[in-house]
Amino acid sequence: MKVAIVFGTIEGQTGKIARFAKQHLRALGHEVATFDVADHTAVIDIESADKVILAGSVHERRHPEDFEVFLLAQRDALNAKGPLLLSVSLNAAFTAGREEAQEYVTELTMRTGLEPRQVALVAGAVRSGKYDYFASMVLRHVVLKDRPSVPADETHEFTDWDQLRAAIDLFVEG
Repeated sequence: MKVAIVFGTIEGQTGKIARFAKQHLRALGHEVATFDVADHTAVIDIESADKVILAGSVHERRHPEDFEVFLLAQRDALNAKGPLLLSVSLNAAFTAGREEAQEYVTELTMRTGLEPRQVALVAGAVRSGKYDYFASMVLRHVVLKDRPSVPADETHEFTDWDQLRAAIDLFVEG
């Protein structure tokens, strides 16, 4: 089976998730191509793919602009394929945040007209050492308020790789 993985990432975790999906699918014997929507020179071939996986990170309630523009521009071709949407956010890591993480998907589909066959809310990562003072305060006092703290200079992955693998398997088998 030919699978196209199209992703939009801000800090790199969604790119890592796309690479994980690619390795996993190749290990299962599938032909896989990945495309970063930030690479405006890439030719993204949706038509020849049997399955399409879309992965976008969420920052400030929005997926990356390039990702949303791609979804809008390719809406009809994507909807014909019935894609898997991987929406990557920190809220997906916490039971109390999953409803808000689902709202990000609802808002994305309303803006773009995308109709994914399957959606997976995927927990992202924190790269504390890369944030400026303002971003680190928002992270600590808003995003991670009343949740496990992450040391100021540390990277912490919340991504559940087994859950992601299961979502991918369900999608390609369906």
